Amino acid sequence: MEFTGTWHIYEMSNWDDEYFNMEVQAYIEIDAQGNGEFQFGLVTGYIDGDIIKDGNANKLEFTWEGNDENDEASGSGWLKLEDENELEGKIKFHHGDSSTLLAKRA
Repeated sequence: MEFTGTWHIYEMSNWDDEYFNMEVQAYIEIDAQGNGEFQFGLVTGYIDGDIIKDGNANKLEFTWEGNDENDEASGSGWLKLEDENELEGKIKFHHGDSSTLLAKRA
């Protein structure tokens, strides 16, 4: 599955790198089934994803649940490959903020 692996987030539209890299290098990790985890800033989450056909390409659409500064949080998002080593995506908090993101394969 083309999304499998660890991806380092290097840009987010709603937060700067000082925030999203504050505890660890911001990342998304996806397994062969489309599930995984992520962390940026003080937000951690577990991903439950499905591959969806989007034109000629695949998109990983997902829901997530986890924590934001130790408060329960959840939401949704998607990831799409720009090429084999770079992806773009969006992460959304349920009834809250959302941000686009760019990431490179680690």
